[in-house]
Amino acid sequence: MTAIGDRFVVTVTKVEQGERLDRVLSKRAKVDARFGEGVTRSAIQKWIGEGLVTVGEKATSADHKVHENEEIAIVPRGGETSTVVPDASVPFAVLHEDNDLIVVSKPAGVVVHPARGHYEKTLVHGLLGRGLFRKEDVEAMTEGASEGDQLRPGIVHRIDMDTSGLLVVARNAVTREALKILFQAHDIERVYDAFVVGRAEARTYRTLHGRHSNDRLRYTSKVREGKVAVTHVEVVEHFGDVATHVRCRLETGRTHQIRMHLAEAGTPILADKLYGKKPRDPHLAAIADALGRQALHAGVIGFRHPRSGNVLRFEETLPLDLSVALAALRKLA
Repeated sequence: MTAIGDRFVVTVTKVEQGERLDRVLSKRAKVDARFGEGVTRSAIQKWIGEGLVTVGEKATSADHKVHENEEIAIVPRGGETSTVVPDASVPFAVLHEDNDLIVVSKPAGVVVHPARGHYEKTLVHGLLGRGLFRKEDVEAMTEGASEGDQLRPGIVHRIDMDTSGLLVVARNAVTREALKILFQAHDIERVYDAFVVGRAEARTYRTLHGRHSNDRLRYTSKVREGKVAVTHVEVVEHFGDVATHVRCRLETGRTHQIRMHLAEAGTPILADKLYGKKPRDPHLAAIADALGRQALHAGVIGFRHPRSGNVLRFEETLPLDLSVALAALRKLA
């Protein structure tokens, strides 16, 4: 579904000086065939966010103001498919269903919605495959939407592929917008369980949050500008000084927020391949290898129903793989 083109370089002209990077490139795309056909400004913003555009060999942001003679390197990416083929084989459980929304439990290994490198077997494919959306509601949620939003009807938040746990999905456009407002106001209860390497202590992380300058897949608090990220951490159980079971309550919901905060505190999530590294303790390393995915589970979600006003709260115990890891950690302690 996605094709990566050949890298090419453009040089900023005097006329372009001071303009936003995404604006400059969207203008160039209209006259430069190397960008590909029908490339929009939103597509270019995605390229920038994915690290496919660099200025002076460094990743940057879409609002970067360009300077004359700066060299911009671009790796063009083919467009995304605008349709999702329903697939009833995608595994997930439905905990709650009404006319407006669904609460689901997503297993580790399932991507929430189609994105670069994942155009099959996502949660969205499964929701459509089980007939949990009406055709007219899907059309209403995708009409006039951006290319990316057409691929994720009803999705108002997500959890990482290798994180298990609870999500709420809107079934119509009105509920989707109402849920978005709740998330923007941080008026959603979300609690995660995590097993971390080392002896963690209870604390609140209140930091900035932005993309890592050297690794566009990661996020960091060590940025000059960014959105605020707040995570409240409490200790559930210490396993000696080797590992800790913590519970993380989100005040904000930035991408990789919990993983970033715990890693930068020196207690990365067990088996987190992006933010952590292999534990020095061989027994703990064996537990991580057996688990095979970051030890993070979205166990609680609570919110006020947009239509009825009733408070809904759902809690799910640890899945089997994390329960096995927990038993092994207790033996290790």
